[in-house]
Amino acid sequence: MQENVAGALCYIVGFITGILFLVLEPYNKNPRVRFHAFQSIFFHLSWIVFWIAMTVLQLILAAILPWGLHAILGIFGILIGIVIWLGGLATWIFLMFRAYNNNPLVLPIIGPLAQKQAGS
Repeated sequence: MQENVAGALCYIVGFITGILFLVLEPYNKNPRVRFHAFQSIFFHLSWIVFWIAMTVLQLILAAILPWGLHAILGIFGILIGIVIWLGGLATWIFLMFRAYNNNPLVLPIIGPLAQKQAGS
């Protein structure tokens, strides 16, 4: 498989394919594929942690706010959640597109961590 295809596939099923490409020969020795694998793992795990934190925050707010204010904030939260979810989806697709075109996107914070882990 070509390097660009392997890089794009690192993102396809999130951290699962990222881990898969880190253990499969010969991809685990290729710094570019390793970068995409690590960035995929870090991106998707941070996405999961973000949604867990948002859910906990919503539960805390539901417990302490009166019903009327909670309902208004709930509607606002749903709209914000949709926008954030679409942004994450667009980022995920863009990461695959850039990896496939051999023009990797280095995300802020997690991109340099992925580069360090990949040895690139």
